[in-house]
Amino acid sequence: MARRVGGCATSLCRGATSLLVPPLLLLLLAYAGPSAAGLYGPTDQIVILQADNVRALILNASSAWLVEFYASWCGHCQRFAPLWKELAMDIREWKPAINLAAINCADITNRFTCANFEVDGYPTLKFFPAYSPPDSVGEPVKAAKRVQSLRQTIITLLEKHGESWPPACPPLEPISQAELGSFFETNSVEYLALVFEKNSSFIGREVTLDLLQFENIAVRRVQDTEEALVSQLAVTDFPSCYLYYPNGTHTRLSVQIENRWFYTYALQNLPGVVRGGYKNVGISGVDNATISEAWQEFDRSRIYMADLESSVSYALRVEVGTHRVLTRKQLSALKSYVSVLVKYFPGRPIMMNFLQVLNSWLKSYTESELPYSTLEKEMENGFNVPNLALPPTIKWVACQGSRTHFRGYPCSVWTLFHLLTVQALQNEKASSRDADPQEVLKAMLGYIKNFFGCRECASHFESMATESMSSVRSLEQSVLWLWQRHNHVNSRLAGAPSEDPKFPKIQFPPPDVCLACHSELNGEHTWKTDKVLQFLKERFSADRILNDYLEEESQILAKQKEKLAAQRQAESDRLAQENQKWTQEPVVGLAVEGGKDEPEEEDPGIPQEQRDEAPMEEVDLGRNHKPSIVKGSLRHRETEDDIVDLDTFVDQHYKSKALQAAARKRSLSKREERHKPLQFQTEDLDLKDDMALHSRLKKRGLSSKRVMVNEELLINEHWLSVFSVGFSRLDVSLCVLLYLLSTMCLLGMYMFFKLRLRMRKQKQALA
Repeated sequence: MARRVGGCATSLCRGATSLLVPPLLLLLLAYAGPSAAGLYGPTDQIVILQADNVRALILNASSAWLVEFYASWCGHCQRFAPLWKELAMDIREWKPAINLAAINCADITNRFTCANFEVDGYPTLKFFPAYSPPDSVGEPVKAAKRVQSLRQTIITLLEKHGESWPPACPPLEPISQAELGSFFETNSVEYLALVFEKNSSFIGREVTLDLLQFENIAVRRVQDTEEALVSQLAVTDFPSCYLYYPNGTHTRLSVQIENRWFYTYALQNLPGVVRGGYKNVGISGVDNATISEAWQEFDRSRIYMADLESSVSYALRVEVGTHRVLTRKQLSALKSYVSVLVKYFPGRPIMMNFLQVLNSWLKSYTESELPYSTLEKEMENGFNVPNLALPPTIKWVACQGSRTHFRGYPCSVWTLFHLLTVQALQNEKASSRDADPQEVLKAMLGYIKNFFGCRECASHFESMATESMSSVRSLEQSVLWLWQRHNHVNSRLAGAPSEDPKFPKIQFPPPDVCLACHSELNGEHTWKTDKVLQFLKERFSADRILNDYLEEESQILAKQKEKLAAQRQAESDRLAQENQKWTQEPVVGLAVEGGKDEPEEEDPGIPQEQRDEAPMEEVDLGRNHKPSIVKGSLRHRETEDDIVDLDTFVDQHYKSKALQAAARKRSLSKREERHKPLQFQTEDLDLKDDMALHSRLKKRGLSSKRVMVNEELLINEHWLSVFSVGFSRLDVSLCVLLYLLSTMCLLGMYMFFKLRLRMRKQKQALA
């Protein structure tokens, strides 16, 4: 259940809604904390989604779904979580018409799922109507600040269902007098509760859904404009609730306060009204990341390379990976981010090699958009360059929190850019007059604006940058500007749900860390900026970085080699299976003359070893599902088999032969015979023009079977080969004759029109 902290006070206690929860349960709500990793647990009436079950549950489902996509480290998500839990508790009786769910996009196993649903900021609410198609990405829903507003939004979304109305959802439209007269003829219930209300009221629909899981009662609403029913029941108060019985009588429901909760409570406790047999959707146990990692002891006065590498790895794999296609602006922001890392990040050789190659690859990429799948493939393969890799393990040390959803990634981002501003200041080249003092800050702004998942956080940072970043004129000011903005954020978030109680949001550095940084003026606290700058330069210097808890570079490279070797082996096995499939296919051929296969002859000019060992070549020419002729019989082949297009073979005077056939024996005397009649027999094959035929067939898109053609067919005296198309002498003669006739016709037309034009000119001259 939810813990209510600071400004997120328990709104369940406001008004009559607080009566929904007994005092003991409210006490549990006040002291029970969230799960160790995600923001929600199995007792929150919220279905916890994961990558392996999200589509199966919410798409093509018989109920509607409202899903929150969140990141557990996002401060805005943590502030929104109590409201989401409160809403889930408030509408728990509305299942299975509508289910509330949540998926943690900070979990690396869910990053592609969140990206596929087009989620690029947190928290994001999306509504999935009943029977949503498999390719649905949901309808965005604005996150309200009150449970009542969210509840009414859900009702409005449910009413948008057309023919795909959720089977478990009762009618929400007003009832008319005509419908009331025949209601009990089609419904076997003991009570019909009629909630009379004004047109703008949601009480009737809310009570209808509150009674969804109860039997022997139905609830319908009546608008004040339905004058016939209002007069029939002598209704004078809006809202008010009346019980209508099968015998046509009615009574007014007696409650202390005319509101939703009192109506619901009274109706659920009527004699004969019982809860139905509905069971909640199986909520997966706790998040797969709810088990907290072992605590790592660390020195608070130092920074750790594990945090820095984890920040870069998480940014490139998760935050950037949220976007399936990087736009021009996002690609530019990514290039700037990687560029400053290459310049100023004091990483290990394996990491620096990776960043340098990535930077070069991004600079050479000239397209306006970059699919993330392309970038990811290159990164995971190490750009096919040895001795570089992006460390796959994400481990927080100085940025670890008392619970896994505290600190972590946001802490590492601040640490990383503090380090980069100091390294830029200490870098000799960057300290030159031509250096841009805002280079690191601009890269940070671009990254946060385009990729940082907590969109409210990104908006706040962008506002701060717009207000004052232009005043930065030196690298020293760059270091101090980021320090001041960080303290400003700490001040704003102090006491917020995102604050780790073990690591409170304080003004840094505190007196016990840097006493010389603090001063007093007229009784007010002030900072000695020169001392602060000196402190920051020392704290974020490269020699203050500890390499504890890091995985050895040799181990990372070994794992990457094993992974790449496994991928290559899998690809090799796949190709081998395909080759084996082709070589095991049956004999394919066509006998145009004779109709029978004759014994094969071996070519004495080819050594026996070459005939035994020479593999048959194959050309992959497509997989069209067409009939094939096998030894004169017609049969259909499976879609995955390649097809021999025999008609095209005849047109091109090529002849098919079985893959099992070896080199054909043919004597030199037979090869010298050039003037024999054309024969379409599968036995008259040769290997002379096999390579040329192989290339020609591939261009023309014919079969993937190996075809051997008799050289006599290509240079036979009865045929001419022009542009790879065969013509007989008769064909050529007819073409020449037609050409001459067309020429004479055109010449005659030319002379006719020329003489006619001349005669017309002569007449005009005489006139």
